[in-house]
Amino acid sequence: MKFRVISVFVVLTSTSVLSPCLVLPPVAPPRALRISDPGLLGSLDVEWEPPFHAQPFNECTLRYKFEYRNAGDRDWKVIFTRKLKFRVGFDLSRTAEAKVQTLLEGRCTDHVEVQSEWIEATFQVPLQGKVESEVQDFRCIYHDWQYLRCTWQPGLAAPRGVRYGLYYWYEGLDHAEQCDHYIQDHGINIGCTLQNLSQAEYKDLTICVNGSSSATQLRPLYVTVRLQNLGKNPEQAHPRARPVCEEDAVDEPNPLLSFPIGLVLPPSEAVASGGSVATQMETAFTIPKGNQSHVSCVRVRGRTNIFCADQGFWSEWTQECFSASRKEDKRLFILIPVILSFSCSLIMLMLIGQCRKRTPAGKQLPAPVGC
Repeated sequence: MKFRVISVFVVLTSTSVLSPCLVLPPVAPPRALRISDPGLLGSLDVEWEPPFHAQPFNECTLRYKFEYRNAGDRDWKVIFTRKLKFRVGFDLSRTAEAKVQTLLEGRCTDHVEVQSEWIEATFQVPLQGKVESEVQDFRCIYHDWQYLRCTWQPGLAAPRGVRYGLYYWYEGLDHAEQCDHYIQDHGINIGCTLQNLSQAEYKDLTICVNGSSSATQLRPLYVTVRLQNLGKNPEQAHPRARPVCEEDAVDEPNPLLSFPIGLVLPPSEAVASGGSVATQMETAFTIPKGNQSHVSCVRVRGRTNIFCADQGFWSEWTQECFSASRKEDKRLFILIPVILSFSCSLIMLMLIGQCRKRTPAGKQLPAPVGC
């Protein structure tokens, strides 16, 4: 009888623990997902409405998992949020894709996260002109962290007399701005210089280069960049190398820099080995004694840490070429004059001796002119 009571108790206990996990409340997906263009060169507004019957779940936390990307991208960008609207950057030359689902977790789900189905939406700007009419070789450099210079070349199918314009926007501007300082070549805009962009650092900067022509339509170029990934160190911030005994030290206090040390070999040996490069965080590099005779030049450059910029970026190499001073060279410079002086003295003594042997005894020796 005792065995039966224990068995019933175990069964009832197990049922009371597992039954809430077996029956979880259904979660509806969000509603009315839509993407709209506020005219900010690729920063699109993505918004949705909460699911039906979202209020009764007062003992649970209701969140959303929002993902977006451009068509053709391999990975989705993911955001977990309670908001119903986001402004995110897309490449308008490709289709924008977004999807969102509901996440529910708390006492009402026995603290298990329950997910709804996805709802999806796409957005595509009507493209104009041929692909060959888009500008090519577009590149930007953030010089001295003070001004941004972007350059490009006319598209292959661009007609003569085309007029290009650059427009940009970043979070904080009310609307897209146009470039004020263009770089021209034979009257055609092939670049732009933007200043006072400190407020755009560490933000998405969307750029559009569009062209106009009376002959045909041109396809615009859309680019999203981050200034810290385009930076180029100023001249005065380049690493400086100086020979210190048998070490080549780099005077660069920035702890976010790493330094590749380039050892340039003499021309005869550089062809065979191609030189060597070492990358380090320290600001000093020691050339082993065995390699000093093979090193004719040392140059240094710095690289920012990946926590400041994606994959980092390099400064220029030091313009001057520094050689490691060697004690053997100093000894050689001292030894050569000593040997020459000793040789001259020995030759003069030998000549004087020969003159004395040729002179008869008792005669007055003439002055040793020319000996």
